[in-house]
Amino acid sequence: MKKLLLPILIIGTVLFFSCKQKQPPPTPPAPVNLITVKSQKVYYYDNFPATTEALSQVDLHPQVQGYITGIFFIEGTVVHKGQKLYEIDKTLYQAAYDQAVANVKVAEGNQVQAKQDADRYTYLNSHNAIAKQVLDHAVIALDNAENQVKAAQETVRAAKANLTYATIYAPFDGMIGFSQVKLGNLVTVGTTLLNTISTIDPIAVDFLINEKQLPHYEDLQNHRGVHPDSLFTFLLPDNSLYPYPGKISVIDRAVDPQTGSIRVRLVFPNHNYVLKAGLSCVVREHNQDTLPQMLVPGKAIIEQMGEYFVFVAKDTIMEHKSDSSQKKETDTAQPRMTLRAFQKKVQVGQILGSNQIIKSGLRDGDRIVVDGVQAIHDGSQINAGSEMKSTAKKDEHGHE
Repeated sequence: MKKLLLPILIIGTVLFFSCKQKQPPPTPPAPVNLITVKSQKVYYYDNFPATTEALSQVDLHPQVQGYITGIFFIEGTVVHKGQKLYEIDKTLYQAAYDQAVANVKVAEGNQVQAKQDADRYTYLNSHNAIAKQVLDHAVIALDNAENQVKAAQETVRAAKANLTYATIYAPFDGMIGFSQVKLGNLVTVGTTLLNTISTIDPIAVDFLINEKQLPHYEDLQNHRGVHPDSLFTFLLPDNSLYPYPGKISVIDRAVDPQTGSIRVRLVFPNHNYVLKAGLSCVVREHNQDTLPQMLVPGKAIIEQMGEYFVFVAKDTIMEHKSDSSQKKETDTAQPRMTLRAFQKKVQVGQILGSNQIIKSGLRDGDRIVVDGVQAIHDGSQINAGSEMKSTAKKDEHGHE
């Protein structure tokens, strides 16, 4: 019996002292930095990838076959409507034209002769001096002679057109590119490309918008409301700002059903010809929302499965766990406050540099965590190292 009591006594003693052991210390507050948000007027631009395009562009093809005998322009320069560009060997076309003119004269002579015969036989027939058949043949001969004159004249027109087509002129003012043929090259109708001309001033800038934005751009196209002159600008490939503003010229006829986007065309002046067709650029539309908006640092925003959250700091009453001997003293003391971070869902808007607009979910005066968000979770106790008010500065492009 004594042997059984000894182990029981030992186990009981161990359990007694284990219960008396202190609980592990609570996790210390996570160090964070806070910012107090406040609505403010924000000036920024909506950006869209875009491409410069020529308003008109024409590929020059020969309409007659032959060898190139003349090139009358400098590649990569501006040409003017009606300016002589290329000349194809005219020898054969000039000879065909001269021959067609001579054939007209022969046909006109035959017509005069047939007319005289018809008039003569008509007179004789009125006096019953010839057979009726002779008059009929004379009238038919006159009709054939007149038709031959018309056919010869059409041949002259065709020969003249071919002779004209042997010289290629600029169809409009624009910039001409590299010549695809050289002197002495044989060109063929329908296959040979001579060159390409495109208009240069003004120049178009095309970009895509979402179908949900279509009513807004239709309003802009129809000049509804008051819009600033600098509503549309764009950045060149080197990120420099083009100095002249543009305006909406065309909205495409239909939305692409696969992408849900539609093309919008802006027109910009290009007086110095610095812009070329095919440049990749960024269209900027000046935001016209004058209402105050909430701007917070982007590092304070957390994305989770397509939704966005921030941590809002709030003072809470700290819960006390005390034994009965300390209960009376605790009840008479002031409640202790602790700072905790609570996750809150927000709706985000435009990204402006290192900041982002919050459309909903926050109120003026809310304190949000900007540093240390990765080390906390909903309800974490935090220790604010520094706290500052929300501010925003304009950048070189007008962003805040």
